[in-house]
Amino acid sequence: MRMGGPRIGLAGAALAVTILLASCGSETIAPQTKSAAKGPILTVQQANAPTWASVSAEVSTVDQAQALARIPGILSKVTVKDGDYVKKGQLIARIVDSQLGYQSGAYGAQAAAAQAQAAQAKADLSRTQFLYNNGVYSKARLEQAQAAASAAAAQVRAAQQQQSAVKAVAGQGAVLAPSTGRVLNADVPAGSAVAPGMSIATITSGPVILRLDLPESLVGQVRVGSAVVTGDINSNGQGERGAITKIYPSVNSGQVRADATMPGLDGSLIGRRVAAKVEAGSHTALLVPAKYVTTRFGIDYVSVRGPKGELATVPVQTSPSMEKGMVEILSGISAGDRLVLGTSK
Repeated sequence: MRMGGPRIGLAGAALAVTILLASCGSETIAPQTKSAAKGPILTVQQANAPTWASVSAEVSTVDQAQALARIPGILSKVTVKDGDYVKKGQLIARIVDSQLGYQSGAYGAQAAAAQAQAAQAKADLSRTQFLYNNGVYSKARLEQAQAAASAAAAQVRAAQQQQSAVKAVAGQGAVLAPSTGRVLNADVPAGSAVAPGMSIATITSGPVILRLDLPESLVGQVRVGSAVVTGDINSNGQGERGAITKIYPSVNSGQVRADATMPGLDGSLIGRRVAAKVEAGSHTALLVPAKYVTTRFGIDYVSVRGPKGELATVPVQTSPSMEKGMVEILSGISAGDRLVLGTSK
């Protein structure tokens, strides 16, 4: 009797397990439904995209004019300061040389003395002419009086010319703006002693441009007309756009200078450094509209439609494109894949 009880219990447990498995096998397992592709579908294709190189850029002008001192002396006054806008020919400073005043006075005295001598010589000539006409003086005496009057008149003209020359030199003490533009610096204070050729002020000349320092390696890839982009460049390719207008034919410390025009470039701070990218050749790329890419937790995703209509959310590596509204896919998908809009969640 003791041996029979446990066997009956084991047999009952086995039967219960069999019935349970049979009941489980009789239930139907529902297959997993696949997501249907909705929204516009884009087939990814390869395209030629410009290659952009980061370069150093500076806001500048076509030229910079120097207002130089033309005579030695003391800078008596400066009428402009940094940032002022001036017109060509405007008085911006004045230089005074006290020696010129003394020289002008001396030549003025000489001119007065010469005029007195000329008046006396003219009177002598008049008397000599009268006496000659009456047969008192000979013709030689008349010619002598005429020569003396001519010499006196010449001395008057010479003294006047010397005085005018001194005044002209003193007039060169006026420092005029050589061009129309903005004063970049005028750092010589009034009261300073200056010499000829010394720069009193630096003034912008010509339109505002963007001056680029290109690496020597980019010379063969950058040309006149190549695009230039500045500003905050994001995934939508936004930023100020311009084009290279001039490439200088010289290399300085491994750098080649180039000028670019940029519509709307702010010229209030000449010399300001800005971040810029220049078009340097092209490459094959996968460009897709930025709206097909979604970002979650710092990772970019796209929705790819499979051959049977199923959807897969694929992480991709992206890079900003200079094409407005486009983004470049570096990895994660390939040409021929079909992207679906508005399904990456």
